[in-house]
Amino acid sequence: MRSPRRAAAALAAALVPVLVLVPAPPALAQGLPLVPGDGSLAGQAVFLFAALGVLSLAPGIAIMVTCFPFILTVLSILRQAIGLQQAPPNMLLVSLSLFLTWYVMEPVLTEAWTAGVVPFAAGEIAPDEAFARAAAPFRTFMEGRADPEVIAELAAARGLPGTVPQPGEPPLSLIVPAFLLSEVARAFQIGFMLFLPFLVIDLVVSAVLMAMGMMMVPPAIVSLPFKLAFFVLADGWTLVASALVRGYG
Repeated sequence: MRSPRRAAAALAAALVPVLVLVPAPPALAQGLPLVPGDGSLAGQAVFLFAALGVLSLAPGIAIMVTCFPFILTVLSILRQAIGLQQAPPNMLLVSLSLFLTWYVMEPVLTEAWTAGVVPFAAGEIAPDEAFARAAAPFRTFMEGRADPEVIAELAAARGLPGTVPQPGEPPLSLIVPAFLLSEVARAFQIGFMLFLPFLVIDLVVSAVLMAMGMMMVPPAIVSLPFKLAFFVLADGWTLVASALVRGYG
């Protein structure tokens, strides 16, 4: 016997051709104000498919224009520096990065919601103007964090003038990759600084083991408790999280 979910999926797949062949009533076509064109069935279908595609990519796009990649990269490097492979697990690191991102991006999200989404929901502005207003706070945030040299390099790769663009001039297709590259480079720099104290502990433990003639003992196993004790005594998670958040102040 099929499960209810599979039966529902089969029924939906069987009804799709029927729904496509049935002409849309005029009242339904008039009830979709966001559908461009003359309200034909083909135009509605194309618009709905495009809207579903954009909505499926919206979470990833929204995450990439925030501080989430930077925070997650730093926390992942920190876990590698300690020497732990699965603790904390990936789900916990992603969740912590998401909530820290929410903490940092709340003013930007509030401004974008107030400037773009609320007027659009009230029918006061058009969709293109709503998008421009909602994207303006994110553009300001990304331009403040993106390296001007990276922006100029990407602009030169596209064939634009080699000078550093002024704020508000580069398109989002240029600002977003420049912002991501700058954030990843900055995360690796901080990760290098976090790696150093744990590397010193590994070197000291390896030197002591070699001096004692314990060649067969893996230094990583012996140094792991010392690194954990050092990190816990220093309240490492709180210090790292607060430092990452203050970097966006």
